[in-house]
Amino acid sequence: MKILYHHRTVSKDGQDVHITELINAFRQQGHEVIVVSPPAQQDAEFGSGGGRFDLIKKYIPRALYEILEFGYSVVAYRRLRAAYVQHKPDFLYERYSLFLMAGKWLNSRYGIPYILEVNAPLTDERISHDGLVLHRFARWAESSVWRAADHVLPVTDKLADYVRHAGVPEPKIQVVPNGINTAMFSSDASGEEARRELGLSDKIVLGFTGFMRSWHGLTRVVDAMLAMPERADLHFLVVGDGPARAELEAYAAEKGVADRVTTLGLVARDRVSHYVSTFDVALQPSVVAYASPLKLFEYMALGRAIVAPDQGNIREVLSDGEDAILFDPDDTDAFTAAIVRLCRDDALRNRLGAAAAALIESKPYTWSANAQRVIALAENDET
Repeated sequence: MKILYHHRTVSKDGQDVHITELINAFRQQGHEVIVVSPPAQQDAEFGSGGGRFDLIKKYIPRALYEILEFGYSVVAYRRLRAAYVQHKPDFLYERYSLFLMAGKWLNSRYGIPYILEVNAPLTDERISHDGLVLHRFARWAESSVWRAADHVLPVTDKLADYVRHAGVPEPKIQVVPNGINTAMFSSDASGEEARRELGLSDKIVLGFTGFMRSWHGLTRVVDAMLAMPERADLHFLVVGDGPARAELEAYAAEKGVADRVTTLGLVARDRVSHYVSTFDVALQPSVVAYASPLKLFEYMALGRAIVAPDQGNIREVLSDGEDAILFDPDDTDAFTAAIVRLCRDDALRNRLGAAAAALIESKPYTWSANAQRVIALAENDET
């Protein structure tokens, strides 16, 4: 099929991983993908943020910035329309962004089948964390785009509840979780090379990958290490960077274990599995209630023993005691207790890791399978 893929994402982070992997999966299955996206995104480096758009947002009134976001839809629509006229695609696949109306307008004007990927309830998210000003306008924009799509693909059923509440009929909703590229992330990876490189060959490695924020509570990993004085072989490895890095490093120094904590900083995407494969215990300390965390599928594909919060969106993927240890996120000591339990039980770690890896294939949680689900929806629309 011929797919018109549209997004407004500028940053090169986890969002870009999803975009790139799904496009590649479509192409590997023989489909043609025409990508329409902000020109600035094409030249950005992995790990970069919003660039000049972040500066604009910082220095102009918030309401004006939100109006400009909506105004960008006109620019995006012209690009989409030109691509549609030139290529005559079979369907439009769009990654949802707040105030982005271009896909809805193209669908309305030309009747092109419209599949919408939704990764977050952005109105609620930005009200909570970003100081959104135009609440009613944002809710109208969000719900009208969701309702206009022929198919809406939220990444979790918890997120699907927001879509349902906006008035999207159930037959239009299909939950499609994030996935993994099994060619890059394989449970066959031993991690021994990376362990030698980092001087961790004889260690039990506690690991975290991703952007480090204070609400992840990574200092609690240090507390867990201190709770096991008999295990001097424990080491905490962080594959990533972020504002909480300095806090973690200072806390480790204060507790006298700075030499047992390593933060690698930003790591190129094709090197992430090289380091994550060293983990004996892989940590998902916290996650918003509607997300489908990319790191979770990376941990699973590599066969790591996982510690994650016991909440609805995580239980959509993992089961406590079967393929992970899930802890009560409201219990401040439960995260530490879960780490201690796994560090003291080699057999449990091995069993949980193997079960998690098996899920990747049995469900399957792969970008290839996600691409096939999308194509199946589009083909059903043609019949």
